[in-house]
Formats: sequence, C-alpha cells, structure tokens
Amino acid sequence: MRHTAFRHLTAAILLAMTATAPAMAQSPVTDPGPATTSAPATEGVQAAPQPVAGEALPAAEDAATEETAIEEDAAMAATLPHDLSPIGMFMAADIVVKAVMTGLALASIATWTVWLVKSLELAAARRRVRRDLAMLDEARSLAEAVTGMDGQRGPAAALVRAAVAETRITREVTAGRPPVSGAGLESRVASRLTRIEARAGRMIARGTGVLATIGSTAPFVGLFGTVWGIMNSFIGISESQTTNLAVVAPGIAEALLATAIGLVAAIPAVIIYNIFARAITGYRAELADASAAVARLVSRDLDRGGIAVVPAQTIGG
Repeated sequence: MRHTAFRHLTAAILLAMTATAPAMAQSPVTDPGPATTSAPATEGVQAAPQPVAGEALPAAEDAATEETAIEEDAAMAATLPHDLSPIGMFMAADIVVKAVMTGLALASIATWTVWLVKSLELAAARRRVRRDLAMLDEARSLAEAVTGMDGQRGPAAALVRAAVAETRITREVTAGRPPVSGAGLESRVASRLTRIEARAGRMIARGTGVLATIGSTAPFVGLFGTVWGIMNSFIGISESQTTNLAVVAPGIAEALLATAIGLVAAIPAVIIYNIFARAITGYRAELADASAAVARLVSRDLDRGGIAVVPAQTIGG
C-alpha cells in the first residue's frame, strides 16, 4: 500500500512538469516577437504626440480669440464706407451732417451766382455812368445835357431829369419870373440829386448782403457739422467698444469734410464781398461826380439869368 501511494505521487509530479514545460518553452519566442517585427515598421517614422489634458485649454482659448478677431474685422469692414471720396463720404454721412453739407454747397452756389450777376451789372453801370459823366462835363447848359441824354436811361439821366423837373416847378411857382436868389433852387435840386444817388447806390448794392452773411456764418455752420460728426464717432467707439481708428475714421473724415465745405463757401464770399464793396464805393463816387456836374449846370444857367423850360418827358426814365 505504501508502494502504491509513492507511485501515485510520482505520477502527479510528472504530470505537473509536463504541463508547465510548453509554457516555459514558448515564452522566449512570443515576448521578443512583436519587438523584432515592429521595429522595422516604425523605423524613421515619428510617432504622433498624444494630447495632454493641460494643453487643451490654451488651444481652445486661441481658437476663440482668433474667431473673435475675425468677427471684429468683419464688423469693421461692414461699418466702413466703400468709397472714401467726397461724394462717397457725403452719401455715408449722418442726416444732420448731410444737411449741413447741402446747405453749405447751396451757399457756395449762391456766392458764385451773385458774383457773376453783380459783376456784369456793376461793370455795365460803371461804364454807363462814366459815359454820361463825360457828356455832362462837356455840356454848357442843362438844356444841352438834356439833348445829349435824349432817350437814355440810368442814374445820370435820372439826375438830369430831376434837375429839369425842379426848375420847371420853380418857374411855375414863380409865374415865370426869375427867382430873386438861386440858392433856394440849387438847394432843392441838390436835395433831389442826393436822394437819387442814395437810391442808385442801394440798387447796385443789392445781393452783396448775401455774401456778407455767407462769409460770416459758413465757418460756424461747418464747425457745427464737424462737432456733430465727431460726436457720432465717439458714439461709435462706445457702441463698438473698440478704439480702433478704422472704426472712427469715417466719422472724423465726414466731420472734416463739413469744415472744408464751410471754408470753401466762406473764403470766396468774403473775398468777393470786399471786391464788390470797393467797386460800389467807386461807383458811388462816380455818381457823386455826375450829381455835381448837374448841379454845376443848374448854377451856370442861374448865372446866365434864367433856365430854359425843358419838358422832363424828353429824357428816358
């Protein structure tokens, strides 16, 4: 029985040894196998870096920042006018700035219109009064002056007509008798001539007041447009929450354009007004010379002993 138990123990040991022997034999072959086969396949190829949890957040922030910058650029491109020429800036301007620019442009047109009309009118008036003054200087009596101005019009003809009318009235009042003294007649004639001079000066100066008004107010109107445009620029800064110059540049350009148009309207108006003021002063001086010439003719006729009756209707109105 002892022999039988020993035999069973020996069989169990042999069985265990035979079970572990294949596993021990296969372990040297299977372990280095993948290393020897995979080494040539991965040689020269850089393995892709594995994402790290700490690097994910900065990458997401960079992407968000880039997307925000793209959106801001698109918004700024949408707010910028496509045309930065004066006409383009006018079309893109605020309604108040646009109204200011329109008013200043109309004022500039009015300035040049007045310049053209008054230049032609003043040149014709001065040429006519110089011609009439030359004729009055050559005349020897009031009747001769009436003959020389037969059918003509203008301030000089009105002066001669007023002198003739006053002498006719004086002869009617005195019943044809020569006046005791010619001082009364001369003063009445001088009074008529003075009023005609003043009326002619007012008529030739019509329209120049517009130039004075434009010259004095256009810079302030342009400044109002400038202030309004800059105010809109600051409002744009507040709404866009950015200090980028590209956002506020259109408003500033529109504001400066309003100032420029105001200066364009004001500077020529002041220059033209000063030119017309000097020309009108010269015209009034020539009218005064014509009035003095008529007064001399009246005084000369009085010294001759009387004034011939000349119908006032012979001189054009």
